[in-house]
Amino acid sequence: MPTTIASITLDVPDPTAAEAFYDSFGVGAHVRVRAAEAPTTGFRGYTLSLVVSQPNIVDTFIGAALDGGATALKPAKKGFWGYGGVVQAPDGAIWKVATSSKKNTGPASRQIDDIVLLLGVEDVKASRQFYVDHGMEVAKSFGRKYVEFATPPANVKLALYGRRALAKDAGAAPDGSGSHRITIGSAAGPFMDPDGFAWEAASV
Repeated sequence: MPTTIASITLDVPDPTAAEAFYDSFGVGAHVRVRAAEAPTTGFRGYTLSLVVSQPNIVDTFIGAALDGGATALKPAKKGFWGYGGVVQAPDGAIWKVATSSKKNTGPASRQIDDIVLLLGVEDVKASRQFYVDHGMEVAKSFGRKYVEFATPPANVKLALYGRRALAKDAGAAPDGSGSHRITIGSAAGPFMDPDGFAWEAASV
């Protein structure tokens, strides 16, 4: 079995408020938070994505996030790839909600098909090799542009994208420095990857 992500922990200034936001957003079961004031400015170098089955589910999650105090970075709309939008949580984390479908085939639900952690890296090829060396299995690869790793059902997917391309996709300026304010839990940890993302030991 390939190495998998067991948990995602976000550093936030107010854990109680963050927990309330993520519960109302609908992802509280998948995200942990902890108090931290690590210095950070601008783009943190990653996004979290919810992949769902149809547009009205995208609208449900985006609406819940905005009602909870999130900021719209990209309003939900149709594109050649499907339908989706991007929001920034009150703690600063960027979330994309998207579907490859352009039509609704049933009532809206809060069903999440996949959660994807997309890391914006300086060298996709080098980071791919780093993660392969740490037990990840490549599922999709587009040269130096994009890599997605194999993930069993009900686990957080890991993917790599160029930092500037990821920021553009998220509707954010690419510049940023300081802490990523995210820690990835996995049986493969602890280690620090080439772009400064921290992994900690966690049971899957």
